[in-house]
Amino acid sequence: MFIVDGIAYASEKTDDLRATDVRVLDGHIMIVTFSTGEERLVDVTELFSVPAFRALKDETVFRTATIDFGTVVWKNGEIDIGADTLYDRSYPYERKKVIA
Repeated sequence: MFIVDGIAYASEKTDDLRATDVRVLDGHIMIVTFSTGEERLVDVTELFSVPAFRALKDETVFRTATIDFGTVVWKNGEIDIGADTLYDRSYPYERKKVIA
């Protein structure tokens, strides 16, 4: 357990992992770039069963993803997913290099 700004967290504190960029793809998939420099694929459909994330089923809402203080947010911060959660639910992604 650790405490930050008066809030107690049950998990262990990790390095300050942040989301630095997000690109939304079709099918409720996004590519998130993390402060480690890694790009990873995140399938948000896995979260639709959680009431707080049901609004993301709406493609219009999902496509509004932005970064706010290292967290991916939607609807002006009404919905957010922290970088640690995104990283844990993501898959490695490598861009294919185009040879000219």
